[in-house]
Amino acid sequence: METGRIVKLISGVYQVDVGGKKYNTKPRGLFRKKKFSPVVGDIVDFDIQNEDEGYIHHVHERHNALKRPPVSNIDGLIIVMSAVEPKFSTQLLDRFLVIAHSYNLSPSILVTKKDIASETQINHIETILNTYKEIGYSVQFVGKKTDKVDIVNTWPNGLIVLSGQSGVGKSTFINTFKPELNLETNDISKSLNRGKHTTRHVELFERENGFIADTPGFSALDFDHIEKDDVKYYFKEINTFGNDCKFRNCNHIKEPKCNVKHQLENNNLAQFRYEHYLQLVNEISNRKVRY
Repeated sequence: METGRIVKLISGVYQVDVGGKKYNTKPRGLFRKKKFSPVVGDIVDFDIQNEDEGYIHHVHERHNALKRPPVSNIDGLIIVMSAVEPKFSTQLLDRFLVIAHSYNLSPSILVTKKDIASETQINHIETILNTYKEIGYSVQFVGKKTDKVDIVNTWPNGLIVLSGQSGVGKSTFINTFKPELNLETNDISKSLNRGKHTTRHVELFERENGFIADTPGFSALDFDHIEKDDVKYYFKEINTFGNDCKFRNCNHIKEPKCNVKHQLENNNLAQFRYEHYLQLVNEISNRKVRY
């Protein structure tokens, strides 16, 4: 019996890495009976057949897991946005951050394409990114000429997941420090302001101190697992300020003696962040019940 990490899944075949050697494996039928599927990132026990093939018998307990993209045992989640093409969006960034926090992950922010943004755009984005730094997020803003290898080396050891919409440069970023992969990239659709999906599956690539995941870009984000009363916990500064509200169950909307509203009025809370909070609470409140 061998133990390794699933690094790729295509057409029901799980590629497992054991010290650099890859095995194409399939899960035993017991997983279907339990309605449980292994995902990329899982640590698994499998038996070897035909030298480089095998069957998965056991999946080790996961430290954490994302639903979309399906990845487990994540040591660092990097939310990738672009300065332009597609246009930088604080609303989209906040939605990614909320999803990350809902899975008990601590995300960092990476903004790409600084080299093709105008000086006005760069100044605007840097001002916004300062807000996120003050909240406590790690923020990096890079262009093609930036030494991206050095940036990657500042990330935590273990499995790093790059997540973001299509076209922001996730695959291009990986190609920069691992050119032998030659990952497919594509231009964005200017009419839709979003990229074309060049990554079609989750795959882990080795790096000096662990793995990095290239994931499919999103055209939509799923909040079905989040309840409206929990959104406040996923905006870091709102969660902190909320500890001093008069009422423990304060949702920071119309309640009296709300410290979050007080901080907003005193410019200690960014207006755009609060608006995104309200939008998401309203969106979840109005979603249709699924049967």
